Amino acid sequence: MKFRGDQYSAYKWLWAMVLLPALALELSACQSNATLADALDPAAVNEAREDGNGVPGGPAQDKQSLGRGDVDISMLLPLSAPGSVGENGRKMRDAAQLAMSDLGNDLITLTIEDTRGDSAVAKGLAVKALGSGAKAVIGPTELPAAKHLASISGTKKPVVLALAENFDGAPGVYSVRLSEADSAAAGAAAIAEKGARKFVLLVAAGPHAAAVEKRVANSLSIYGASLAVTIPYSPGGNGGEKAVADMAALVSQPEAIVIASGSYSPSTILSSLRSGKFGKGAVLIGTNRWSEHPISGDLFEGAYIATLDQAEAGPIAVRFKSAFNSDADANVAYSYDMVALTAGIASAVGPDGFKREVLENRTGFRGSTGVFRFRADGGSERAMPFYRIEKGILKKINKSTSSF
Repeated sequence: MKFRGDQYSAYKWLWAMVLLPALALELSACQSNATLADALDPAAVNEAREDGNGVPGGPAQDKQSLGRGDVDISMLLPLSAPGSVGENGRKMRDAAQLAMSDLGNDLITLTIEDTRGDSAVAKGLAVKALGSGAKAVIGPTELPAAKHLASISGTKKPVVLALAENFDGAPGVYSVRLSEADSAAAGAAAIAEKGARKFVLLVAAGPHAAAVEKRVANSLSIYGASLAVTIPYSPGGNGGEKAVADMAALVSQPEAIVIASGSYSPSTILSSLRSGKFGKGAVLIGTNRWSEHPISGDLFEGAYIATLDQAEAGPIAVRFKSAFNSDADANVAYSYDMVALTAGIASAVGPDGFKREVLENRTGFRGSTGVFRFRADGGSERAMPFYRIEKGILKKINKSTSSF
């Protein structure tokens, strides 16, 4: 694959290894000596990421187009949303630009539209994208909009790679992100595989608690283990203390405790757990959401987490930091991978490759978030490393908690 500017021949990475039945295409993401501005539409590069007062967010941003390929791809991001939502949206836009520079400029035309972080706007743009002639839709990040797309029938609608948190997926509308339920289930299964049988689940109360419980219980059953009790808790106030007290009254000597804290820091529930005698000696299992907060200190020491492979995203993180002076995170990795995936399919199969049988092939795909595959029900499966927290750092102790 050729890019603008001089080439680095030595830099190779399996950013978008599209593993199709009877077809394996390795796309090597070569760095260019040219600047990012040389490789992208100037209008896209020059677009301001702040409003006139230097405050993140601002007015709705115009539709922008990247690349010059024959395959049209639509992308929906909350570019002008306030706060962290808008910040994440703009980082995902930047990651998409990087993926286009690496892989997509000659293969696809990527049209990015601003949902403003508004579910109603996102729904309207998403429905419009289905009829735009795009071969695939990347996004939206808004959960109500993703669910709305899942409710729309039609055999000719394009595939959707939804970026919403806690989206279960639906036929042809795929859930891209690693869910907390899957992370908790993989971590619990890894400990059950080592012989633990009695588990407790402490889960932040909310609409997703039941899904976490179901996934963890199912994964444990494979190894003959089970949940002795599931306790939803309120992350605020004395919710942690009450949950630990309830647990002590309901079960004795659990071998492992899974803590799914949602978007909240697990420090509160860990403090309540560590301060008492109950649960001493039990293995503590966290989730991918823990990494959204500081995990240093005695509260976290020795806990286990199954999550995305940090080594896979390393090269992208370095280049993203250099290009945009911003630290890469999971949002960056997901965005880069989905743009790279669509470019890979366009290259390997062409415009007619965006079909469910291609997206759902059992071999799967590899990107900066590791190896993953999509199921027929729209859910996703990932091969995740298993980590142990040591001095505030995730130390890999097992290469993969699941096998393809």
